[in-house]
Amino acid sequence: MRDLQIELVKFQRHVIADGVGVLVILEGRDAAGKDGIIKRVTAHMSPRDTRVVALGAPSDHERRSWYFQRHVGELPAIGEIVLFNRSWYNRAGVERVMGFCSDHEYQVFMETVQDFERNLVENGICLFKYYLDISKKEQHDRLDGRRVDPLKQWKISPVDEQAQANWDAYSAARDSMLAATHRSFAPRTVIKTDDKRVARLSLIQDMLSRLEYGGRDDGKCRPDPNVVVTYDRIASGEASLFS
Repeated sequence: MRDLQIELVKFQRHVIADGVGVLVILEGRDAAGKDGIIKRVTAHMSPRDTRVVALGAPSDHERRSWYFQRHVGELPAIGEIVLFNRSWYNRAGVERVMGFCSDHEYQVFMETVQDFERNLVENGICLFKYYLDISKKEQHDRLDGRRVDPLKQWKISPVDEQAQANWDAYSAARDSMLAATHRSFAPRTVIKTDDKRVARLSLIQDMLSRLEYGGRDDGKCRPDPNVVVTYDRIASGEASLFS
């Protein structure tokens, strides 16, 4: 991990020097490890040029606004790296499964998100879209662990409590979302996270492999293909998701 964090510092120096904006979207099932990955990615990065965005439930005003509006103000500026701990894809996941949006709102989102992301990429934002996948048993064990760990009580929410009961619905929503939103200009990458340590290392390695920067140690930037799975491999049947 230390070696990869050194590479991340080089990565960030390139982002700042070349005026690149980097947006890393982290989606996934409950307890899949988003917080742990973000902690490792940002541990030694410049706090002035790195932000983590974890938006709460929308306000009444935000519910009456264009869906993407509250996310636009959080996008990276030139030379900045921003990590979204969940994102606009809430609409295709939690909101869809839990009934927090209407069928019409869901359909509009699925029809417009590609154009929205294409606009970001065409305006110079490097967009990395990760989905963290986890097996049903591992999710069960992690959620049980949170209930008895006094340091993790803040991680338990009513939505988390429904994760296992709604497992199949989340699987269907995940599959539809990945298929509809994987495009060459904004590809989807799945990280299998049953092994937290390997998942953290592999996601960072994948990030580092996506952008050329001075002094990159290519030997350290090769993610495990059994853990980092491009959606092309899933669509072709070469790789599979947790069912």
